[in-house]
Amino acid sequence: MISDRLTKTLVAAEAVLFDFDGPLCHVFGGVPAPEVAVGLSRLVAESDPELWAKLEGISDPLEVLSMTYDFNRSLSDKVETALIAAEIEAVDAAGEPTSGAVEALTAVREFGRRIGVVTNNSVECARRYLDRHELSDFVDVVVGRTPHRPDLMKPSPHALLRAAEVLDVSPEGCVLIGDSVTDVQAAHAAGGTAIGYANKPRKLRTLAEAGAEAIMEDMATIAGALS
Repeated sequence: MISDRLTKTLVAAEAVLFDFDGPLCHVFGGVPAPEVAVGLSRLVAESDPELWAKLEGISDPLEVLSMTYDFNRSLSDKVETALIAAEIEAVDAAGEPTSGAVEALTAVREFGRRIGVVTNNSVECARRYLDRHELSDFVDVVVGRTPHRPDLMKPSPHALLRAAEVLDVSPEGCVLIGDSVTDVQAAHAAGGTAIGYANKPRKLRTLAEAGAEAIMEDMATIAGALS
């Protein structure tokens, strides 16, 4: 069922921004994220055993990068370089786009809205995936993780503000489609709205509690809401 809130949120937007990992693809679908996180942690271990101990058990590569930046900034560039390479390897093995994603991009474009991708992943991996799956023509701007500044990843609004600037729209006129609480937080911090993509049942509650203006469980719902 398509909610009125979803349709109203989309129609009111000047531009529609998509998070990359989740709404458009599963970045680590072919190369497990915990495996990448362990590899990054091993890089840290060579120079900072104390930090390595703090990273034990962390399965999110982006969290490894953030913690390295926070605790040993001199190592973060090395970790980031390795992460970008791992992300590119991962998207090459990631498989087809998220079910309904192509339909969503097509519908938004046909509705006359500008489209951006804003992601905590590297711009290199996002562009590679979009090119590989012939999705680049749908997208007006890709804003990835700011080099050497993982502190600007979502929930910071930085990427959204940059996308709005490039698209020449107001931040308040942007809606972000994302699958995490940090996506909702970033959208609201930028002054815009958020559509939660609940690709796991538990996210129905967490995205609602975060204040998403609308929530859906299937990316194809976007196309239905704009038809």
